[in-house]
Amino acid sequence: MVGDSCIALLLLLFDLLLFVVSASEETGLAVHPWYVTVPVDFLVVLPVVFRRKRPVWAGYAALLIGTVHGGLELGIAGFFAGMIAVYTLVVYAGRRHGALYLLITMAASTIQLFVQRTDELMINLILVVLAYAFCWLLGEFVGARRAYHAEVEARLHLLETERDQATRIAVANERGRIARELHDVVAHAVSVIVVQADGASYAIRSNPDLAERAVQTISETGRGALAELRRLLDVLRNEDAENEPRVPQPNASSLTELAQRVGAAGVPVEVEVDENFDDLPAGVSLGVYRIVQESLTNTLKHGGPGAKAVVKVHRQADGVRIEVTDNGNGVRPVPVPARGATAATGAPAMTAQLPGGNGLIGMRERANVLGGKLEVGPRPGGGWRVHATLPVRLDS
Repeated sequence: MVGDSCIALLLLLFDLLLFVVSASEETGLAVHPWYVTVPVDFLVVLPVVFRRKRPVWAGYAALLIGTVHGGLELGIAGFFAGMIAVYTLVVYAGRRHGALYLLITMAASTIQLFVQRTDELMINLILVVLAYAFCWLLGEFVGARRAYHAEVEARLHLLETERDQATRIAVANERGRIARELHDVVAHAVSVIVVQADGASYAIRSNPDLAERAVQTISETGRGALAELRRLLDVLRNEDAENEPRVPQPNASSLTELAQRVGAAGVPVEVEVDENFDDLPAGVSLGVYRIVQESLTNTLKHGGPGAKAVVKVHRQADGVRIEVTDNGNGVRPVPVPARGATAATGAPAMTAQLPGGNGLIGMRERANVLGGKLEVGPRPGGGWRVHATLPVRLDS
């Protein structure tokens, strides 16, 4: 608005200067009293100040007052105000308003030139047409630039929105992954600790050595769980820890150690595991470990007394086959049909829902994320069976 005020002031000063010169010398121009000239000159440039906020109103106000200004032959401010109005309407109001205004303005200017009967009628008419045509073309150019910038800004805003949405989705996925990691760590460690604590309480008087080993197992399991929990929580709390060393994630090569810990907790585990897991993608290797860990944790919690487990993990040409079975006879979660069916039998693949827990659901989600399949359910001869197949992809 400051720039428009300066333009209006320059037009007003030019017309007032022309009025002073005309009043003092013989210029051939009509001279009117100052109380007519000054108000009309002021009113004809006033719409220029408000042309951006009210382009249509300002344009037609300039046309109306400019007609009076031109009829009185007070100067050029009315003509320039009309040119500015054409440009403003094309840029800020659109071609439709600009074209209508231009037609009315051209008609008024033509009638005014014929009424004045000047000797250079055709030259003046051509100059008027060229001036308004220039303002129209300039308005078209500036309007196209404004529309382009508006489109660019809209696209940038859309990209920012999509980026923020993608960030929120990534954060939600990461939180879900961390929640599964925390569940796996806590559920396994607490199950081992509870079983060992129960055993120690029974054996503390009759077999102190066994109770001491149980307490040692509780201590080692608790320390390991705390270390892994601390690692996960440090990732959440520390935003500037990209360059800090990380404790390695467990992988398929740690299954024997896992089986030994579960065996020490009271459930003998027979392990049949291939040794060629070093080239597995990190996500697949971690998924293998977590599925076996959750399966053995469920055996600890639900297998009952005398339960034994068998873990078989074999590397195949296109993936990894996992099978964890036990002969436990304790109360188990009730499996529910999952989407899809097994290729071999046509029976629905089974998942399970634990009351208040996410263990088997987490196993299913891990298998789905890695593009694999998971089957969970009771064995025909008793006990429980977890079977998973995880494909090995180079982009995992």
